[in-house]
Amino acid sequence: MADTPQGNGAEENQPPPEPPPLPSRIRRFLFGHPRDLADRSIFHRLALIPFLAWVGLGADGLSSSCYGPEEAFRTLGEHTFLAVALSGMIAVTVFIIASAYSRIIEDFPHGGGGYVVATKLLGERAGVVSGSALLVDYVLTIAVSIAAAGDALFSFLPPEWHGAKVPAEAVLIVGLTTINIRGVKESVLAMLPIFMIFLATHAALLIGGLLLHLPQIGTTASGIHQGFRTGLQTLGWGGIFVLFVRAYSLGGGTYTGLEAVSNGLPIMREPRVHTGKRTMSYMAASLAITAGGLLLLYLLWNVEHVPGKTLNAVLAERFASASHLGLVFVIVTLVSEGALLIVGAQAGFIDGPRVLGNMAVDSWMPHRFAALSERLTTQNGIAVMGIAALATLLYTGGDVRHLVVMYSINVFLTFSLSLFAMARATWRSRRERAHWKRREALFAGGFLLCIMILVLTTVTKFREGGWITLLVTTALVLFCVRVRRHYRLVGAKLQQLYAELGDIPPAPDAKPVELDPTKPTAAVLVGGYGGLGIHTVLNIFRAFPGHFSNLIFLSVGVVDSGEFKGEDAIDKLRERTEGMLKRYVDLAGSLGVAAGSRYGIGTDAVDEAEKLCADTAREFPKTIIFAGKIIFRRERWYQPILHNETAIAVQKRLQWRGITMVILPAKVR
Repeated sequence: MADTPQGNGAEENQPPPEPPPLPSRIRRFLFGHPRDLADRSIFHRLALIPFLAWVGLGADGLSSSCYGPEEAFRTLGEHTFLAVALSGMIAVTVFIIASAYSRIIEDFPHGGGGYVVATKLLGERAGVVSGSALLVDYVLTIAVSIAAAGDALFSFLPPEWHGAKVPAEAVLIVGLTTINIRGVKESVLAMLPIFMIFLATHAALLIGGLLLHLPQIGTTASGIHQGFRTGLQTLGWGGIFVLFVRAYSLGGGTYTGLEAVSNGLPIMREPRVHTGKRTMSYMAASLAITAGGLLLLYLLWNVEHVPGKTLNAVLAERFASASHLGLVFVIVTLVSEGALLIVGAQAGFIDGPRVLGNMAVDSWMPHRFAALSERLTTQNGIAVMGIAALATLLYTGGDVRHLVVMYSINVFLTFSLSLFAMARATWRSRRERAHWKRREALFAGGFLLCIMILVLTTVTKFREGGWITLLVTTALVLFCVRVRRHYRLVGAKLQQLYAELGDIPPAPDAKPVELDPTKPTAAVLVGGYGGLGIHTVLNIFRAFPGHFSNLIFLSVGVVDSGEFKGEDAIDKLRERTEGMLKRYVDLAGSLGVAAGSRYGIGTDAVDEAEKLCADTAREFPKTIIFAGKIIFRRERWYQPILHNETAIAVQKRLQWRGITMVILPAKVR
C-alpha cells in the first residue's frame, strides 16, 4: 500500500501555468499573496510582541479616552467639582479590571476572553451569552471608534463640511475591512506611526495643561470647595452620590477594550502569558493616565461643550492658545486622536472574528466562520464584522453618545460574567490556592463594580439605545442556539449511520494488495473517519461491483482558527490527517482492496482538493473521483450556509478539467 502525502507523480515538462485572471490579480494586490504553510516560523513572524500588541489591541482601550471621559464629564452638568473624584475612581477601576484580566490570562493562556472563561467556568449557556455579547460589542467597537474619529477629525473643519462626516466614516470602515484581510501584523505596523504621534501630542497636552495651571491651583481648589458646598445645598449628600454614580456608570465607555488582550492571546508571541500581561500593563497605565488626566484638564480649563466640537477639541484649542503652540498643534492633536480611534477599531477586526471563529468551532455559529483565508486571517468573520459595523454606523447616523450607550452595556455584561466566573472558581478552589483571599477580593470587587455600571447604564439609558443592544444580543443568542441544535441533530444522524454500518469484519486471510496504476481506481474525498466516509466507500462497491481494483483516499487538512494556534499547529494537523487516512486504508485492506492515501494542508478545502484530485488522476489515469454529501429530505434555505458545498464546488472545477467526479448521497431524515 502506498501512503504518500500531497499527491506526487506530477508529469514532467508541463506547460507554464497561465497567468491568473484579472480579478485574482486585483485580489492579490489588495489582500496580499498567500502565506506559506510549510514555513514553520510563520506563526512566530505573524505573532505580535508586547509593544505591537499594545498598538493593535491596546489602542482600543486608549482610544476610549477620546469619548468615555467626555460622556462622564458632560453628565456632571454644572457640578464639575466631582471631576476630581471621578478621575480617581476611573483610574482605580481601570487598574482593578486590568488586574483581574491579567489573572484570567494566567488561567487561560490560549486566549478566548470572556467567551472561553464563561464557557469553561459557568457552562455552555453562559458561554453563548458572553460570546454573543462580545460579537455585538466588537461590532460596536468598530462603529463607535470610527464615529468618534469622524467627530475628532471634523472638529477643526468648517461646519458646512460636516455633511460628509458619515460618508467618510463609511469609507474608513470599508478600508479597514480590506487592510485586515491582508493580515493583523500588516495592519498594526501600518498604524504604528499614528499611535506614536497620539502619545506625543497627548503627553504634551496633559503635562503642559497641568503645568500651566499650577499657579492657579489654589484658586481651582477654592472653586472645587465652593462647588461642593453649593452642591450639598442644592442636591444633598444623596443627590451628589446619585449624580456621581450616574456619571461614573455613563463613563463606562472608558473601560472598553480592556478585555481585548485576553481574547487576542493567540496572536501574541511566546511566551504568551508574559506578553499578554505586559501588554495589559501598558494598556492599563496609558488608559488610566490619559482618561483621568483629561477629566482633570476639563475641570482646570473650564471646558464646555461647543456644538460640532468634542471636549478634547475645545481643550486643545484653549491649551494651544495659552501656550502659543497655535493651530498646527490643535490639528495634529485631533488628527492623531482621530487616527488612534481608527486604530482602536482594529480590536473589533482582530478579536471579533476570533470570537466568531471560536464559536464556530464549538458549533454555535456556521462552521465557515472558523475558516482562514490564504493570508491566514478569518476572512469571513472580518467581512461580517465590517458589514455589521457599517450598518450600525448608518443606523445611528454616527452619533457617538448613542453608540457609547449601546457599546457599554455588552462590555459590562461580558466583564460581569467573566469576573463572576473567576470569583466563583476561586472560591471553589480556595483550599488549593495559597493567596486565594487576594484573588477573591479582586474578582468579587471587580464584579460588583461592573454589575453596578451595567445595571445603571441599562436602566438610565434603556430608551436611548440600550434596548437595541439587548434586543440584538438576545436575537443573536437565539440564533446561536438554533445553529447548535441543527449541528447536533445532523451529528446524531451521522452517528446513527455510523452505528448502523457497525464494525466491518476483516476479509478472511486478507493480505495487502499493491496499487496498480494501470487498473480502474476510485479516489474518495474524505473529511474525517466516520459514517459519511464509510458509507461512501461501501456505496462505491454497491454501485460499481467488481469494477475498481484500487482505492485512494484523499483528504485536506484545513487550517482554521481552531487549528492555527502555535508554531507546531501544522505538524499536529498533519499527524491527525495521516492517522485518519490510515484508518481508511486499513478499512480498505479489510475489504481486500489495494489502497493508499494522499493529503494536502491548506486554508481552502476546495483549492487543495482540486489539486489532490488532479495529481491523483495523472498518477492513476483510470480514476473516478468520489465524494459523499449529506442530503436532507426537505431542503431549507439555511442549509447551504451551515454546511459547506465542498463536494459540489470541487466537482465543478474537476469537470472543467475533464476529470470525472461522482457525488454519492448520504440521506439524513
